[in-house]
Amino acid sequence: MPCYRIFRMRDEKRQQFRWAPHTSGVTPIKPKDYEVIETVHEAPTPYSLWASLRETDQALDVGDVLELPNQELRICKYVGFEDAKWILPEVKTGIEFGDPAAGGPVAMAPATA
Repeated sequence: MPCYRIFRMRDEKRQQFRWAPHTSGVTPIKPKDYEVIETVHEAPTPYSLWASLRETDQALDVGDVLELPNQELRICKYVGFEDAKWILPEVKTGIEFGDPAAGGPVAMAPATA
């Protein structure tokens, strides 16, 4: 039976997510908006996991994310579970902040024959 890891959306982001218009396709998500729940749950499908947790204090709410055994992500929406993908922050190498080259552009002299 597959094991699922749960990522809970932070409360301050949940209200914003609830009121956002529904979009189809892969939902981009930011790691900073989630708390990792260390418990791993076993269930045949994401929907059976949702149903088994529905009447507990660990119920899945809109915006929560499930990580499947193959590292695919599913986000809980009003319409069911849809694909999601982490948006990772861009890594700065320091090159972007270097000083521009000294001097201005070099003018080419017109060719003479």
